[in-house]
Amino acid sequence: MHKHTLKLLNVSKEVIQDCCLPNGAIVAANSTKSYFPKEAKHYKFVWPRDAMYACIAADILELKIHEKFFNWCMNAEGWKRTGLFYEKYYINGKKALHHFQPDQTGSVLIAVYEHYKDEKAESKKFEELITNSANGLCKIWEKDHFKLITQDLWEERLCFPDLQDNFTYSLAICAKGLDCANRLIPNKKWENASKEMERVLLKNFKDNFYRSFGKIDDKRIDASLLGLVWPAKLVSAKDKRIKKTVKMIEDKIVKNFGVYRYENDEYDGWMYKKNIHRKKGAGYWPLLNLWMAIYYGESGNKNKALKFYNKVLDDMKGKYIPEQVFNNKIQSSVSPLCWSHSMFVIASKKLELI
Repeated sequence: MHKHTLKLLNVSKEVIQDCCLPNGAIVAANSTKSYFPKEAKHYKFVWPRDAMYACIAADILELKIHEKFFNWCMNAEGWKRTGLFYEKYYINGKKALHHFQPDQTGSVLIAVYEHYKDEKAESKKFEELITNSANGLCKIWEKDHFKLITQDLWEERLCFPDLQDNFTYSLAICAKGLDCANRLIPNKKWENASKEMERVLLKNFKDNFYRSFGKIDDKRIDASLLGLVWPAKLVSAKDKRIKKTVKMIEDKIVKNFGVYRYENDEYDGWMYKKNIHRKKGAGYWPLLNLWMAIYYGESGNKNKALKFYNKVLDDMKGKYIPEQVFNNKIQSSVSPLCWSHSMFVIASKKLELI
C-alpha cells in the first residue's frame, strides 16, 4: 500500500461530504471553499454522472448521502415530465445547460441499484425515480439510436438521430442503467431496451471500440471507453476487443503513466479573469488513471494497476486530487474534484487496499 493511501481516504471522505449540500445536491466541486483555486473554473453544479461515482464511493465509505440526492433528482427541472436528466444543474435543480447527455439518466439508475442491490425491497421508496427514468430512456430510444441530439460526457461533441450515431460510453451506461432498473423492478420493456442497446454497441465493434459509431464513425480513441468494463460491465476486462482498445489508449493518450482524455485535448479548466477559458493544453486526468487502475485490477494485472494508481499519489502537490495534473507550474486545475476523489476510493476498494 502507498504510504499516503489511508490519509487520502480520509481527505476523500471530507471532499465528498463538502460536495454534498443540505438540499441533497451533490456538486462536482465546492468552489466556495477556501481551498479551491481562484483561477480554476467554477464547478459548483450538479452533474448526475459525477454524483453517481460519488454515491458508489459513499457506499464504500458508509456515508449516508444517497436518499437526499435521489430526492433531489426527482425535483430536477423537467424530470417529472420527461424522466430524463440533462447536462448539468444549478444547486436548486434548475437546468444550467440544456444539452441531452443520455448517460446522466443511466448513471442515476446505476447509483440507485448500487445502493440498494443487497436490499432491493428498500428501493421501493424510489420506485418513481426508477420507473420514470427508465421509461424516459425507453421513450427516446429507437432501435439503434436516440431520437434526440445527444452530447458526449466531455461536453464537446454531438450525435444526431439522422446519422443514427451513438457515443459508445453513453450508450453503455444507458444499457447498464436500464439493466439495473430491471433488476430492482422487473420490467420486460426495460430489459429488452437494455439488451438492444448492448447488441447495437457490440455489433458495431470493428478493429477497436470507437468514441462514437453510426453512419459516420468517430474512430478516435477516448479514455472513457474504459467504462465498458466498469461501471457498465458490458465486456470483461479480459475480452480481446477491450484489450485491443486499451492498448490503443496506452499507445496514443498515456504519457509516463498519466492518462489523458483523448488526443490533442486543449481543455485545462484554467480561467483568465474568471470568464475566459485559456485552453493552453490539457494535463492528464487522475480520475482516468484510477479508472485504468480499476481496469487492470479486473484483468488480474495488479502490478500494472498499481503503477497507474501510485502515479496519482506520487504527483500530488497538496492534500487534494485535482481534475488535471500539468507538466508545468503555471496552469491551475480545478481541485479538489469530487469525481477524482470518488474514483480514488473506488479504485482503492477494488484493488483491495482498504
